[in-house]
Amino acid sequence: MKFLLAPDSFKESMSAKKAALAMEKGIRAVFPDAECVIVPMADGGEGTVESLVSMTNGEMVKVEAIGPLGEKVIAEYGLLGEGQTAVIEMASASGLELIKLEDRNPLVTTTYGTGELIKDALDKGVSRILIGIGGSATNDGGAGMLQALGVSFKDKNGKELTFGGGALNQLTSIDVSGLDKRIENVHIDVACDVTNPLTGENGASAIFGPQKGATPELVKLLDENLAHYAEVIKQELGKDIAHTEGAGAAGGLGTGLMAFLNAHLKKGIDLVIEYTGLEDRMIGADYVFTGEGSIDGQTLFGKTPFGVASIAMKYSIPVIAFAGRIGKGVEPLYEHGITSIVGILKGVSSLDEALKSGEANLEFAAENICRVLKS
Repeated sequence: MKFLLAPDSFKESMSAKKAALAMEKGIRAVFPDAECVIVPMADGGEGTVESLVSMTNGEMVKVEAIGPLGEKVIAEYGLLGEGQTAVIEMASASGLELIKLEDRNPLVTTTYGTGELIKDALDKGVSRILIGIGGSATNDGGAGMLQALGVSFKDKNGKELTFGGGALNQLTSIDVSGLDKRIENVHIDVACDVTNPLTGENGASAIFGPQKGATPELVKLLDENLAHYAEVIKQELGKDIAHTEGAGAAGGLGTGLMAFLNAHLKKGIDLVIEYTGLEDRMIGADYVFTGEGSIDGQTLFGKTPFGVASIAMKYSIPVIAFAGRIGKGVEPLYEHGITSIVGILKGVSSLDEALKSGEANLEFAAENICRVLKS
């Protein structure tokens, strides 16, 4: 029998790879000779780098970079096993978790460090870059990232703009002549599950600004600044991108990536499926096991179990999805390729106990499912 094991991480309990190995142990207790194909998964958010590096026997690369408040941080990204692909999570250098709650200020936070990670990957000779852009602390339209890559943003006096979304209203000219030429030969994919435009009531500032420290007054200012930024991009580059879906992702980083680096924004789970070669690995499987910490109605909107099941459905392969928590609204998942959703907890326990015993619980649940399959 062939089992494809493609779970996401069970947050704060086990990585995707550890989850897959726990599943494998449970399977082998019943089917010792089974073929188990392990494909650690993610949906483009936290854990994507770890999963793809693990899947391809790649390596993590540490880089000293400029953090969101201009301080030095140690960030890291992944280099996949074939050596030609870098996987970057912008939050590693420019993320909200790097800033204390009281210090959050999107007027000054910058994506410069994300640009430094891209530059380091170019130094390694990659031909493809996947960037996850969740968890940003920034609202600078990607200007900081682009400054790190050689783009110049100047005010009316010819001075380079300072960091942050608060400076964008001073922008009068953009010089792309210094943009790192190696970008032209690199394919850039962006894992982006939000469709927000750059500006307006559904834009970067209005929707995501408050969690980054913006008051209602600052939201208005930041939105006006991004609108001005988009207008100068239109004038200088001839690209009208402000209302494109995803342009407002990560405080407008989506705009910077699309307008200057010709990046392609796609759903995170679709990119991970592509980069792991999940579909090819699934062919011939008798069963697919997937799962993550929580499965509920939101799983339908591009989470890992949904993505895995959508591929399995093409081949009519039964899918068992395991979860630490099963929430409301899971019923539609049964119409999208998931055969059964299995909770892994053995009984009532505290959250701390459940997280600590995650691997053992998942192994036990997988074993019991296999006993049903064997009967």
